[in-house]
Amino acid sequence: MKVRILREPEIRGLISYREAIGAVESAFADFSSGRAVMPGVINLDIDSHQGEVHVKSAYLKGGENYVIKIASGFYRNPSRGLPAGNGVLLLFEAQTGRLRCVLFDNGHLTEMRTGAAGAVAAKYLARREANQVGLVGSGSQARYQVRALLEVRAIRKVRVWSPHPDHAEGYAAEMAAVLPDVRFEPVPSAEHAVRGADIVITATPSRAPLVRAEWVSPGTHITAVGSDGPGKQELDVGVLRLADKIVCDSRAQCARLGEVQHGLAARAITRRRLSAELGEIVLGRKPGRENDIQVTVADLTGLGVQDAAAASLVYEKSLAGGTGEMIDI
Repeated sequence: MKVRILREPEIRGLISYREAIGAVESAFADFSSGRAVMPGVINLDIDSHQGEVHVKSAYLKGGENYVIKIASGFYRNPSRGLPAGNGVLLLFEAQTGRLRCVLFDNGHLTEMRTGAAGAVAAKYLARREANQVGLVGSGSQARYQVRALLEVRAIRKVRVWSPHPDHAEGYAAEMAAVLPDVRFEPVPSAEHAVRGADIVITATPSRAPLVRAEWVSPGTHITAVGSDGPGKQELDVGVLRLADKIVCDSRAQCARLGEVQHGLAARAITRRRLSAELGEIVLGRKPGRENDIQVTVADLTGLGVQDAAAASLVYEKSLAGGTGEMIDI
């Protein structure tokens, strides 16, 4: 039996941000329409090494493939000269269970589909003229979020905060060189990043709230992507209480793993306050932003259907272009 092997450089060349956004947007719609078979996330914490491992999987009914992904984040790695994120995806033939492709993406597809999800959320929930971003976190996901966001909004300025000031400064310098039309400014506190921002993005592994309600202006959209496991939290529950709309990638998963877990536990919100799933808005079943003064929150915990959509797109493009190495197993 032959299996296609795709490595990170090949994968990067096979999918653009625009394509990733389209694939993820469709995946959200498929999930909320009931087409997805998606078991719960397996979370494995390696506390002694500040590591976490997530296993996610999905199959879209009627599709040709199913996908299983293992992704990790080890937050001491940058000090060792290693990337914090890693991962691999396995793509199987749905009819037979035969392994078709191994995608050694080193976490790239996870990062890209997460950035794409943030862009989809902003497309439907941020004000059309939004151009200033407050960014809490300066790691790899902070890079993907901004790059994807530029596909749906004309961003002019990004204020970035990190608990490590040198990281924020390095991020700003790096991104300014890549995106010279956007002004990147490191700031001394999360409050400085959030106040006055049109779009706030939180992308950290924090287990304590970093963003407070009193900093959030009317009309702000918040994309929270860091809370994807029990105990993680970036938003004070007051932010959820303040929000006019709370949109989940999955209501059930957000209640267990996302910012919503803390709002429910503190009784700051009830399940009735969960306005929609993002896929319901994509499908037109629920409204997105309805006026310019609403505060909206997208709680994005990461769905297996996003991984399946991204991996399937890369696989199909590899077949069309003959990319990758075929090996016998």
